[in-house]
Amino acid sequence: MAPADGGPDTAQLRPVGLARRGIYAQRPTERICLVWTIPTDTPSRFRPLACWAVDVEDAIRSRRTHKQYGSEPVDEATLRELFDLARFAPNHHLTQPWRFRVLGPETRRRVEELAGEKEAAKLRRAPTLVLATAALSGEPETDEEDLHATAAAVYAVLLGATGRGLASYWRTPACLREQGVRDLLGLREEERVVALVHLGPRVSEPPVKERAPLDDVLTVLP
Repeated sequence: MAPADGGPDTAQLRPVGLARRGIYAQRPTERICLVWTIPTDTPSRFRPLACWAVDVEDAIRSRRTHKQYGSEPVDEATLRELFDLARFAPNHHLTQPWRFRVLGPETRRRVEELAGEKEAAKLRRAPTLVLATAALSGEPETDEEDLHATAAAVYAVLLGATGRGLASYWRTPACLREQGVRDLLGLREEERVVALVHLGPRVSEPPVKERAPLDDVLTVLP
């Protein structure tokens, strides 16, 4: 029977054995994953991934900036999975500078009041907002590296969200630079805002935006 929301009616669930890399040689050579077999022309929002075994290149190429979301917040278990992925971002000296804050309803209401109605309307787009900051040391070289590391951690969250079929958006609203908003969010003086990540159910498919050709950004030095 075809789903009411227009999803595929020919999906079948089948077990697939995925070979582990050599580093896991001491563990079983395969793990069994349930994978949906669906028509190739099915929109991605109707492609459930039972074990989130997503190819990294697919996640990178299919990630989009979403400005429309379903109303259901991302559950705590999924958020914890995403933040756990972020912990493995590359980071010089393992300073681990990333900090994540999930904004609850009361915090969101107060931020919206301080931000003004124009910005508040944008903040209401997504049911889940995550503030990502970098805790800096004051040492210029380390701080620069730690900002880059935190950005990589945010990207890991976005890719993990994409792999789970979620919509996402990396934003840096101007209101987060205002002292009143920083105080409300409990930001210390040494913390730098890196992103306000919007997350939620995917309800649209933003078009692919043209990127510069590889040869425009690549130089091979002798």
